[in-house]
Amino acid sequence: MAEGRAKVTAALHNLISADHLPGAQVVVTEHGQVWTANAGAGNLEQGTPFPDNAQVRIASNTKTFVATVMLQLVAEGKVELDAPVERYLPGVVHGPGIDGNHITIRNMLQHNSGIPEYAAEFGVTPKPGQIETHNEQVRWGITDMDEVVRNALTAPADFEPGAQWAYSNTNYALAAMVIERITGSSIGAEITHRIIEPLGLLDTYYPNPDETDIRGAHPLGYSQIDGKLVDYTRQNVTSAGAAGAMVSTGADLNRFFTALLNENLLPPAQLAEMKHTVPLPVPGPPVGYGLGLMSQQLSCGKDSWGHGGDIDGFETRGGVTSDGRSVTVIVNQVPDAPEPTRNINQIVDTVLCATP
Repeated sequence: MAEGRAKVTAALHNLISADHLPGAQVVVTEHGQVWTANAGAGNLEQGTPFPDNAQVRIASNTKTFVATVMLQLVAEGKVELDAPVERYLPGVVHGPGIDGNHITIRNMLQHNSGIPEYAAEFGVTPKPGQIETHNEQVRWGITDMDEVVRNALTAPADFEPGAQWAYSNTNYALAAMVIERITGSSIGAEITHRIIEPLGLLDTYYPNPDETDIRGAHPLGYSQIDGKLVDYTRQNVTSAGAAGAMVSTGADLNRFFTALLNENLLPPAQLAEMKHTVPLPVPGPPVGYGLGLMSQQLSCGKDSWGHGGDIDGFETRGGVTSDGRSVTVIVNQVPDAPEPTRNINQIVDTVLCATP
């Protein structure tokens, strides 16, 4: 897509000049070849751009890693997708209108469980893909997710399991509990030895509970607080946990999603389950949500697969298509209006629809 690089680069700079984001990076991978472009600043004070192969917080892209581990356990005969969560977490998933005997593993991975959103515990209601809070205690302290989930389950169910679709980070906190109960190790350890190490994702990791820094070269992540743009890079992400704690790069994300869609991580039967989507009630081209994996119909008619995520300081969007091309777009501030995210998604569409 050499002829399209100027168009992509111009659109990337438009995120800075028109949408007023601090900085942006696009990483395109095609048949193992990586092309990267930057715009704006990775550090506003110093005026420096994103570093090459920048590590960033990938937020809800973490869910695809978690869902992949769960489906590997399904392939190993250790989990049944349509079994009730009560089988694996007896006595845990109960509350007003919430019954773990009627909520399946599939319901949780697909966000149609009716389980309430735990971010309400922090005084926020995030949009899909987002975990956002400016609570200073949450930013710096280690969050007890067992307690957070218990508190979330005191709220009434949003709906009967399978009746609707509603994004809830609590689903993935519970999915991680299931994985940890079955395997006897942490969700971070399972992601590491089942996905990160086999794929050689050298710049991807699940943070330790006490970490607040990003380990490798990275841009600063900014957040609007009381009308001011604040450096929000350092934070403890245990409150995001299995719903959004991971760190990666655009190149590693492209490699992960490509490997996933190429059946390098899951057998065909489990990948087919992952790709079985329910339609989302959003305007524009059709969007579907599978098991921790989203589908998006592109302007050229092709389907793109991926996820995306927002966490204070960073937004990532991307996708992979069946013709071997993948893209990740990163900005170092979560936009506070829908237009910048639409423009980011348009860059993804432009890259994936370009003529090889």
